Amino acid sequence: MSAREFEGFVPVAGGRLWAQWAGEGPGVVLMHAGIADARMWDPQWDVLAAGHRVVRYDLRGFGRSEVEHVTFSNRADVLAVMDAAGLERAVLVGCSRAGSIALDTALESPERVAGLVWVCGGIGGLDEEETPEDQALTAREEALAEAKDWAGLADFDVELWVDGPGQPAGRGPGPVRDLVRRMTYETYRQEKVYGDPVPLDPPAATRLGELRVPVLVILGTLDMPGVARAAEVLATTARQARRVDVPTAHLPSLERPEWFIGTLLAFLAEVA
Repeated sequence: MSAREFEGFVPVAGGRLWAQWAGEGPGVVLMHAGIADARMWDPQWDVLAAGHRVVRYDLRGFGRSEVEHVTFSNRADVLAVMDAAGLERAVLVGCSRAGSIALDTALESPERVAGLVWVCGGIGGLDEEETPEDQALTAREEALAEAKDWAGLADFDVELWVDGPGQPAGRGPGPVRDLVRRMTYETYRQEKVYGDPVPLDPPAATRLGELRVPVLVILGTLDMPGVARAAEVLATTARQARRVDVPTAHLPSLERPEWFIGTLLAFLAEVA
């Protein structure tokens, strides 16, 4: 499975994950947001593949991946994909929930991670300060999910995560809004099984000082306040971290693709 180019499935506990890799050179693993699938990395794919061994995959419960309801580790899934692609070490690029997974993987398997790009993500075990506005958003999201209003839920995702909280409807670029709506709706309507994830223990929030690799923290300044708080904690606690802010909502790689690939390539050059 370690051919130069590949598109297909990688076996994992309870099923298989869709994955793709291409190119030669230093390893880079792209991990998508919870409102997306691997297609969110289309704007960066060809540029990265020209000088790197680049990998992307649909996480468990998303896109084309197929799994049963089992106990599993998201970190083990990352390593399974890396092993299949022939990568001993790689820079992990994780957006949103995948930022948390990438961070956990760097802590649990530091010998496999050359660097970390945390994009509008979270930190496992970090205390969350939920506001009444947050509670209202959660209630609205849960009501749509309970009603299986997948189209309404996809529209909610676009409004909150692409336009940004409190922003005018339609603020996000039209093509980005359309792509995210399509990706998230396709996943929702499949009603995919996810399973029971094994959390990192102790959680990342108590272990950020253990990180020994360069960390690039990317924050969209129009994102949720909780994401900004997590970015501040990671950037000020990890020893080799630096933070870069960009005027986007939750998906800067789609909203500002040229800026994002330039920033990412500069970081990869530093790590190399």
